[in-house]
Amino acid sequence: MKFTKYDNLETFGADTLEILMENEVQNNLPISFIRNERGFDTSDWMLFTIKDDAGSVVLTAACTPPYSLVLYETSNRPNNTAIELLSNELKQMNYSFPGALAEQGLAQRFAEVHSGRGGFHTHVSMNIMRLDKVNDIERAPGFCRSLREEDLFYVPYWEYSFAVECQLQLSDIPTKYDIAAKRLGKDVHYIWEDGHPVSQVANLRNTENGGGISAVYTPPYYRGKGYASSVVAELSQMLLERGYKFCYLFADAENPISCGIYRKIGYYDLCVFDEIKFDK
Repeated sequence: MKFTKYDNLETFGADTLEILMENEVQNNLPISFIRNERGFDTSDWMLFTIKDDAGSVVLTAACTPPYSLVLYETSNRPNNTAIELLSNELKQMNYSFPGALAEQGLAQRFAEVHSGRGGFHTHVSMNIMRLDKVNDIERAPGFCRSLREEDLFYVPYWEYSFAVECQLQLSDIPTKYDIAAKRLGKDVHYIWEDGHPVSQVANLRNTENGGGISAVYTPPYYRGKGYASSVVAELSQMLLERGYKFCYLFADAENPISCGIYRKIGYYDLCVFDEIKFDK
C-alpha cells in the first residue's frame, strides 16, 4: 500500500472525487473541501490517500485545521491495513489534530489504532439524513422569508446557541455576525416569522446533486410549535425546485425530537457519523 500527501486540491480531487461521489451525501464534507466554493485559504489543509498495490484509493483523509480529520473508506469497505498505514504516517509527520470524523465504525477503528483503547471518547454522534421529496405537512402560523439586515441584531446569538447545543467548534459573536452578514442577499439563510422571528435555517455546503440544510435553530421559548418543521420543509422544497436532486442534513443521533421532526418532513437515515476526540 502507498501513502500519498497532496499539495493542492486539484490533484487530491482528481484522485478522490469520483470515489467520494459514490456516496455523495455521506461524503458531503470532503466533497465541499474539493469544491471550495467559498474560496477558503487552503495552505494549511492536509489531504491524504492510501492506495492499494493496484493504485486504487482505498482510504481518503482530509483535515481543515482546527477541525477533526475526515475519513472515508472506499465503498465503505473496512480496511484496517490502510488505517494502520495512515496512522503511522501521520505520527511520523508529527501531525496533530483533535480527533476523527467518519462513519461510526471507521471512526472508532481509526481512533483505536491512532490513540489506543481508552485514549479517546465519542464527542457526538450524528445521523446523516437525506430527503428526496417533501411530505405534505401542516405549516405553523407565519411565513418563511430571506435573511434581512435587521436580523443581524439577533441571528449571531442564535448561531452561537446553535453551535453550543450541537457541540460544534465555537467562535465569538463578532465572527458570527460577519458570517451572517455575508449571507445577505444570497438566498441561503431563511427566517420563519410569526409576528416576529421565531426560527431559522440555512443552506450550506452543497454537493453537485444535493442541497445542504444546516443551522436549524429555534429559541427554547418557541419550540414545540412546529416552526422548525415549517422552515426546514420550506427551504427543502426551494432547493428541490432549484434543481437539486435531494437535500441532506446532520441530526443529533441522541435527540429523538429533532430526528423525528426531520423524518416527518421526509428525511430518512443513511448512516451514523461519530466525531471522536482524542484525550490529551
